[in-house]
Amino acid sequence: MANYITDFHGCEEALKKGDVEGVLYLSKQSKRAMILKKMAEVKELKIKNISIDEMDKMSSVDHRGFLLQIKNKSTTHKKEQVSFETFIETFDKDNGLVVILDSITDPHNYGAILRSCDQFGVDLVIIPSRRSASETPVVSRVSAGAVNYVNVAVVTNLNRAIKQVKKAGFWVYGADMGGKSAPDIDFKGRVALIMGSEGTGMHQKVKESCDGIVSIPTKGNVDSLNVSVATGILLYEISRQQN
Repeated sequence: MANYITDFHGCEEALKKGDVEGVLYLSKQSKRAMILKKMAEVKELKIKNISIDEMDKMSSVDHRGFLLQIKNKSTTHKKEQVSFETFIETFDKDNGLVVILDSITDPHNYGAILRSCDQFGVDLVIIPSRRSASETPVVSRVSAGAVNYVNVAVVTNLNRAIKQVKKAGFWVYGADMGGKSAPDIDFKGRVALIMGSEGTGMHQKVKESCDGIVSIPTKGNVDSLNVSVATGILLYEISRQQN
């Protein structure tokens, strides 16, 4: 089965960072298409102009008119899945930032969260093996290629993993309405941020394991922010304090 990278940003990141071998398919003439074409020419890749209908047959994912077929995943410098135990045993930085996702099942939210994690230098993202989004073409596209660079560890028991994170010296904060305002919290040192699902938030046992609850001060009329937006805001505040 062919391996495809879709969307302008996903293709751009792969061409920018990776030693890519494959074919670039374009279905439109635009400034973005010219950018990718020039990058592909530098990599000495084949470039083919095809119709949208032809591209739809090649990939069922929303490609936005850009499709990069590669020979194997290693050409995109994809991060290998990280061993959670190895991370805990070897992490040696004074300041650290871990994101723990509790039942984030929507691939668009997951991809957007990974994009923020990449931008704010998150050391590790922890997701459960069940009830969680995982890497898919949609996640890759929404993350704008960040899925290739963010360390992700999959664990079978999230509560047990949180206990191990705490033993490693991380102060664990769960995001929830009614918590302490983020700017009023000291985030220096090793910090783990737990984000729950938009529908139900964190599971009760997960919430009970937190050292503190953090919230974002808002003034709007709707109940809450989108989980990926909230993650980005909280990561900014933590990163600002740590750096």
